[in-house]
Amino acid sequence: MANVVQFLPELDADEQAALQPLMGGMDEAKAQQFAFAYRSRRKDPQVILLTTLLGFFIIAGVQRFLLGQIGMGLLYLFTGGLCLIGTIIDLVNYKKLALEYNLKEAQQIAAMISAA
Repeated sequence: MANVVQFLPELDADEQAALQPLMGGMDEAKAQQFAFAYRSRRKDPQVILLTTLLGFFIIAGVQRFLLGQIGMGLLYLFTGGLCLIGTIIDLVNYKKLALEYNLKEAQQIAAMISAA
């Protein structure tokens, strides 16, 4: 049974708690594969915060493009971050945005590893 802290100690407590059910049934080799793949695809919340700030001052929507939300990125780009209201909301919720993206990626990685 894999322990998230052992393989991904750099994550915060919320992210570790969300990943524990995915990694719980993995043996050590699969957990290492998962950790390696997850690190390469994970978005750091601080990067989301910085790109949201970039969007606040220069080009709105950069954070949404980075999160793979192309439609929302285009909407933010053409509306100035929905007149900066959407960008301000993203500034407040940057950790939630990153966590949602990361959990979606973790589920895809876990499915690929368990199928192999």
